[in-house]
Amino acid sequence: MNAKQAAGYRAAEWVKDGMIVGLGTGSTAFYAIEKIGERVSQGLKIKAIATSNASEELAVKYNIPLITAGDVNRLDLAIDGADEVDPGMALIKGGGGALLREKLVAINSDRFIVIADSGKMVSHLGKFKLPIELVPYCYEWTLGQLKNRYDVAFEMRMRDGELYVTDNGNYIVDGAFGQILSPGQLGDELKAMTGVVEHGLFVDIAHTVVVGYEDGRTEVIEKK
Repeated sequence: MNAKQAAGYRAAEWVKDGMIVGLGTGSTAFYAIEKIGERVSQGLKIKAIATSNASEELAVKYNIPLITAGDVNRLDLAIDGADEVDPGMALIKGGGGALLREKLVAINSDRFIVIADSGKMVSHLGKFKLPIELVPYCYEWTLGQLKNRYDVAFEMRMRDGELYVTDNGNYIVDGAFGQILSPGQLGDELKAMTGVVEHGLFVDIAHTVVVGYEDGRTEVIEKK
């Protein structure tokens, strides 16, 4: 069992009968969905909302019943990965491109469990480039605003030679901010910028972090 699998499987233990569960996106969330699917096949009764088309396809594969936001006011639990986690449980997410849906699900969950291998634990956020989701309309202007305000390198995300398009039809620019000392302040600044849909800073959202290690051990960190 590798570190990601250990973390994903451990987090799946929090899922109980009757829960409405948010299913994250990415290589670590894959293992949580896999384990939840195994438990569903053994009789676990839940319903779920997926944060991406890819996770929705996985849920269908494992026969996890899916609902929409219109069917429920809040989620009991959401499980998702992270690209970086700092000691205060602030996160950078969005490397997989689903940051908008992931944040919507996370903030509307009574408990948000983050799963990560030990290599994702950092003293300060920012070594991983920060994803920022942009409205396609006049995105060049928004990119210009970002470049004028922050003296860091910004790079539009590409796929197969074309601008990467999220499941919600937006673009993503990745910012090489380096060490982010005030993630809450930076997040507020970005969110206030017209043309920015969302950003990958998740601050004061996580309740629990499950860290996986290559020897199969896990460590659980709870919000203080």
